[in-house]
Amino acid sequence: MEPELQLTVDCTDPPLLVAFWTRALGYVPEPPPGGHATWRAFWAATGVPEEELPEGAGETPESIVDPDGRGPRVWFQQVPEPKTVKNRTHLDLKVGGGRGTPLPERTRRVSAKVQQLTAAGASVLRIMDEPGMDYYGVVLHDPEGNEFCVA
Repeated sequence: MEPELQLTVDCTDPPLLVAFWTRALGYVPEPPPGGHATWRAFWAATGVPEEELPEGAGETPESIVDPDGRGPRVWFQQVPEPKTVKNRTHLDLKVGGGRGTPLPERTRRVSAKVQQLTAAGASVLRIMDEPGMDYYGVVLHDPEGNEFCVA
């Protein structure tokens, strides 16, 4: 069997990150399977004990999917503790067009996406535009402080 890739992000507020990352990635909230009204109802139907589910878990979508079916599913797993250290893995949103696109155009595209994401709740951590480098990128935090890059 081929492995299926799912990205899992630990967080304290799944609905907040679902709203942010659907906008960032162009994904959609994943509906509950099998005609269930909520994910919580689906989990109950599959035998997940109530005591294993945090209060409110599954009442709203906690995962997002690529509407075109190309990208991986992203699940925002509720955990009790907030983020405390730097991510060991992060997402790169590649919107600039790569080195085949002139640097001023890449910079414009990246800046436009960064502006959209900061309006949605992200914050800029660092701009990567060293003099003499043919590169422009921005490191941001999502609304819960998880690092990601736009390049």
